[in-house]
Amino acid sequence: MNSYKYTALTASGEKVNGMLEAIDQLEATAKIKQQYDAVLSIKELHGKGMVLPEFLVADIGGKRLDSKAFTLMCSQFATILSAGIPISRAVKLIGDKTANKVLKKLLAKVFEDVEAGRSISTSFQDHGGDFLPPTFSETLRAGEEAGDLAGAFDSMFRHFDKQTKMGAKVRNAMSYPLFVLAVAVLVVIVMMAKVVPTFTAIFDEIGGQLPLPTRMLIAISNFFKDNIIIILLVIAIIIVSYYLYKRTPGGAYKLSQIQLKLPVLGNIAELNAASLFANTMATMIGAGIPMTKAVSITSKVMTNEVYRKKIEGMVSKIEEGRTVVDSMRDTEVMPDILTDMVGVGEETGEMKHTLDVIAAYYDNELEQAVTKAIAMLEPALLIFIAVVAGFIVIAIYMSMFSMYQGL
Repeated sequence: MNSYKYTALTASGEKVNGMLEAIDQLEATAKIKQQYDAVLSIKELHGKGMVLPEFLVADIGGKRLDSKAFTLMCSQFATILSAGIPISRAVKLIGDKTANKVLKKLLAKVFEDVEAGRSISTSFQDHGGDFLPPTFSETLRAGEEAGDLAGAFDSMFRHFDKQTKMGAKVRNAMSYPLFVLAVAVLVVIVMMAKVVPTFTAIFDEIGGQLPLPTRMLIAISNFFKDNIIIILLVIAIIIVSYYLYKRTPGGAYKLSQIQLKLPVLGNIAELNAASLFANTMATMIGAGIPMTKAVSITSKVMTNEVYRKKIEGMVSKIEEGRTVVDSMRDTEVMPDILTDMVGVGEETGEMKHTLDVIAAYYDNELEQAVTKAIAMLEPALLIFIAVVAGFIVIAIYMSMFSMYQGL
């Protein structure tokens, strides 16, 4: 969108000055004529005058999409449009009511575009393509072509509501073990940096030969105390290097391969990929999107780079005339159950229903796998804490017994 400064004439003959945003000067003129009788002058602003640099008006935290607010927006659109309210009015109502800054700003721009006669799917793609899910704009475009925008928004609501709830379940399941691990690490650091040095000073004053566990504990404590800055820098470098490596195409692919080979976590990654594939494909096909386009969009939502590349490679094979199930088998990463069920759906012509069934199956499998992983993680964390705490206690008590014996 470009910014324009204009001077117009009201019905009473009064001159008014103002600013607006439009795609081009023709659209800007049309918008002004909707409010005023005549346009006296119009000038495009090229980053001068009252237009502030983007970094000064950008929202803190960037354009990060709130999944709950976005899902609620889809639900609101589905309800309001089903009531027969015009699309421009619906955008205005929802934009005014939403509390999410990113969506409010986006809907304000979409409202201007829709008022000017642009399609809502194109407007969402132009203004939110860098942070909106790729499935969203394509589903809206299919809904526009079919004359069923309300159905398209309802489909998006059900799809993202399921994804949001599944993500919330995983996060809730992981929160307790991660909290326990964070507390354990904090306690160990405090003991090594504060508690153990206090006992070390006492042992040094008394003198004598200390037991091996006590000497080991003191050595570890001194190492942490003397090299804490270096340790923190090394950890920071490792974390930064990991994220930088992950951003490269080769690094992301290699890390995804490693993830799939990990015990427990690899199985969760495979189930998550199967669930994402089935759910997204079911939504795309239900929206009437062609198969090659549906597969291409599905590849973009995959969180594992290996699956993303493999599914992306299916598009060319389907365009060559091969079946979806044969293309899936060629990837050599798709689960057999998912592949066979897609084959059944392709043969019977009930692909949407089949994908819905298999999506529900993998959603359940994923939830159970995460629950099982957490059940295995909790006792492992408790054992780790017990071993560390036990070693510290034993090391201190053994030195105390040695001192008493020397008295």
